[in-house]
Amino acid sequence: MNIKFGNKRIIGQKRAKDQVERILASDRISHAYLLSGPSGIGKTAFALALAEAINGISNLSDLGEYATSKKSSWFTHPDIHVFIPKPTTVKTEELRDRLELLAEDPYEIIGFSQRPSLDDESSKNRQAFYPIDYFREDIRPIAKLKPNEGNRVVVIMTQVETMRKETANAFLKMLEEPSDRLMFILTTESYESLLPTITSRCQHIPLGTLKDKEIEEGLIDVDGLSPDDAAYLARVSGGNYAMTRFFDVKKLKENRESVVEFMRMAFSQDAAGLSTLVQDWQSSNNIEGLIAITNLIEMYIRDLMIYRETENRTFVTNIDQLESIQKFVGSLGEARLEEMIDHLDSFRSAIRQNVNPKLIFIAISLRFSMLMRGLDPVISEDNNWQHIPAFVE
Repeated sequence: MNIKFGNKRIIGQKRAKDQVERILASDRISHAYLLSGPSGIGKTAFALALAEAINGISNLSDLGEYATSKKSSWFTHPDIHVFIPKPTTVKTEELRDRLELLAEDPYEIIGFSQRPSLDDESSKNRQAFYPIDYFREDIRPIAKLKPNEGNRVVVIMTQVETMRKETANAFLKMLEEPSDRLMFILTTESYESLLPTITSRCQHIPLGTLKDKEIEEGLIDVDGLSPDDAAYLARVSGGNYAMTRFFDVKKLKENRESVVEFMRMAFSQDAAGLSTLVQDWQSSNNIEGLIAITNLIEMYIRDLMIYRETENRTFVTNIDQLESIQKFVGSLGEARLEEMIDHLDSFRSAIRQNVNPKLIFIAISLRFSMLMRGLDPVISEDNNWQHIPAFVE
């Protein structure tokens, strides 16, 4: 096959696209592929496009003369099966509803952890994984099928880092003895956490973080946003295109105002004000919304860095916050801004691991308070598990 892989929908990922095009052109198809990369960059969309290309579906890629299937997409093809991690108690209909959304948009957020309910945005996060019963009753029977009308039976499993130990071991046995016309396409946000015995049996296709310009173009061309809104959202996206499309620009700009307040109160150690502010953040945002707030904080700090070095307002992203940026730079010239960003980075994984967001932002404020003064945080890196100075004896 000599095609332009993913040319009808996949955002960015030129290197990975080129790798797949070489694979398809060589006709040396592996029985298992592992797509890795951070959240929101299109791993699932990429997996769907690969499954379609293998079975001759011209949808996410324009296959031209290589289109051999009359199916409109992977969703209606009998030989393409998609599995996602799920909570212990979830109905088949709910899984089906999520896959239907994915059929409409390959970048749709369908994971239970990221989107606990399709109807209630305020729902609490739900833990989702691959329990052994799910594997035995739903996945393994599919792997025993022969192709109905395609070249291969393709089994897509997203976020395989959530496989329980017993599930991973059972899955490994299936990988070790694959049938000729069975293909697995796996996705993961944590390549290093997978069993080496699994990764060694898959052809690895790493996907890279999306550039701001790629996200901006996707938001304009696919999602119909205005150039100004798309450019702003791309800057605060943190490379997560899939989630950024759901951001409310107005709410983000309101949060940007509260970020400036957070910085002021962190410096003055306004405990009551900080407690109220971060409680509001926690109550009104899911995990991705909280991550977006950390992105806003980082963007503000980067504006401080740029203005401190250049004093050129044209380089400032938060231009409407120029006065506060000028005051900050003028009065806190010794602030260790790069270290503040490093500390912020270290806390993002804690947010994703469901650590109490209020405690996280309070801990960040305590560290920022010292770093803004050019001093070391009260809690050293060697004892960073302590987090809050009041716990020190």
